[in-house]
Amino acid sequence: MRQSAKPLLKAPSDYQAFRISPDDSNRLVIVYDEIGAGVPFITCVEIFDVGGRTPPNAHREAFEQFFVLAGEGVAICGDERVELRPGGCLVVPPGVTHVVENTGPSRLYTLTTMIPDEDFGHLIRSGTPDALDDDDLAVLAGVPETHRRPAS
Repeated sequence: MRQSAKPLLKAPSDYQAFRISPDDSNRLVIVYDEIGAGVPFITCVEIFDVGGRTPPNAHREAFEQFFVLAGEGVAICGDERVELRPGGCLVVPPGVTHVVENTGPSRLYTLTTMIPDEDFGHLIRSGTPDALDDDDLAVLAGVPETHRRPAS
């Protein structure tokens, strides 16, 4: 693993989205990972289409954190169901099967971090590249919803 001697900085124009499988209902935008930045974790923005969801999954060693940037949804973690709203943060411990689902009328955006990354960056990068639209770029740039252009 490569260690950086200086701080790492990216802008929204640096990001690329991927779908792990072409039919997936969510896209992942890698912010930092071992492959691209030499860090021992992965941070990405997950973009869930309306009605989109992750497949049920669990991690051997990794803690996974979901910080909600915009939108709303639910997470089912083992036998528990939790509501996801902007500013909320969920941490899923290793070994817990979980699903995150967009239940709102617009996209759900989460800042997702896994420590360690358990090769999640490799999995994402082996998927299908996808585009980011103006709504995605506005969320990535931190533009408040009240200042975004209305959808056409």
